[in-house]
Amino acid sequence: MPRKGNILPKAPIARIMKENGAKRISDDALEEFSNKLEKFGEKLCDHSIRIAKHSGRKTVNSSDIKLALNSL
Repeated sequence: MPRKGNILPKAPIARIMKENGAKRISDDALEEFSNKLEKFGEKLCDHSIRIAKHSGRKTVNSSDIKLALNSL
């Protein structure tokens, strides 16, 4: 069953955008930003898991995430 909406709530995203200088943010901008963050998070997660598996571990460490982030 396909999920409805985004996993990430809009309020924290709006807070991040406002802390970085946005005065006003439209709902479609929040929706688009949320979609892009989710897609990036999925790629980062997938790459981090592959790094952990390659290292012979089941647990993903912060170093796996840092390494995956540097390679994306």
